[in-house]
Amino acid sequence: MYNKCMKKIILLICIIIACSGCKEVTYEKIPWQAKVTDAPELIVIGVAPEGMYFSELTGEPISLDIQNQRPIAVMVDNEILAYPHFGISEADVVYEMVNSLHNGRITRLMALKKDYAEIEQMGSIRSTRDTNILLQAEWNSILVHDGASSISLPLFSNPYATEHINGTLSRVDNGKSREFTEYILPGDIESNIKSGGFSKDYNEYKPNVESHFQFVKYLDEEVLTEGYDEATYVALPFPHNGSELKYNEKTSSYDYYCYGDIHVDGEDEEVLTFKNVIIQNIDMIATDNEGHVRYMLEDSGKEGYYLSNGHVQKITWEKKDEMDITRYYDENGNELVINIGNTYIGLVPSDAWGELVVE
Repeated sequence: MYNKCMKKIILLICIIIACSGCKEVTYEKIPWQAKVTDAPELIVIGVAPEGMYFSELTGEPISLDIQNQRPIAVMVDNEILAYPHFGISEADVVYEMVNSLHNGRITRLMALKKDYAEIEQMGSIRSTRDTNILLQAEWNSILVHDGASSISLPLFSNPYATEHINGTLSRVDNGKSREFTEYILPGDIESNIKSGGFSKDYNEYKPNVESHFQFVKYLDEEVLTEGYDEATYVALPFPHNGSELKYNEKTSSYDYYCYGDIHVDGEDEEVLTFKNVIIQNIDMIATDNEGHVRYMLEDSGKEGYYLSNGHVQKITWEKKDEMDITRYYDENGNELVINIGNTYIGLVPSDAWGELVVE
């Protein structure tokens, strides 16, 4: 007991000696504050995030700054000598259609892009046909091409088609013939709009483009997830190109194949893939003896297919007049609702509709 008491006394003496030369320490009382954190943005189904709106081409939220900006419709050569394509994987909507009765009914692409300021390189660019001039008017877009068939030229006198960019883009030395060297490069569209005195924003010839497609609500459930026939493969009756679409379960989209191989973009090596696929049965006629064709866009009640999420449903479509928008209807006759994302539209001639494979 004595030893324990002595140890405590000695320890107390040591503490007193150690602190005898120390200054008095005071503590400032700091009021308690809640930790400040960035509150998460409230995201509501069907409501665009702040500073954004829903694109009329994809249904995706994009910058409000370009809401009134007209998209461009770019004519892209689909001949194998023009491969690899550049920038097509970033398109919002891609049409594929027969370009000529010659050369195995070779096809050409028309790629629509709303936010063209983000293009690094797109093309190569080739000539347009009647059908493309009429289709691009549905979007009040600016058609980008290099040349046109002689039968198509009169269509440019129509007010909805007078503002177009023809053969005044950049040339890229890629070791190919001149017809495969024209591309859109940064600033090309802006400078051509300025020099041509075009309307950058939608003009008086704009149809109701906001209702061109009926999209599901943002963040809502997707359509064609169950209750429909499965469809993971499409073979289009385009003999020259052998165009195919194959469903990719990892991306829930349809990869595009051409000439027996998957389409890989020359700019960023991205695969050309689509959330939505629309196939239209449509009459096609020859317009001259040179193989040029025109699709009869004003057909009504024609059949078609809509594919998404690995499933398919039968649809019908109509275009009431030259300036009307093509409308799509589901099996119940209601206007078709499609998923948010990019869309492939294949125009299949009626005389080859029986050769289309959807399975």
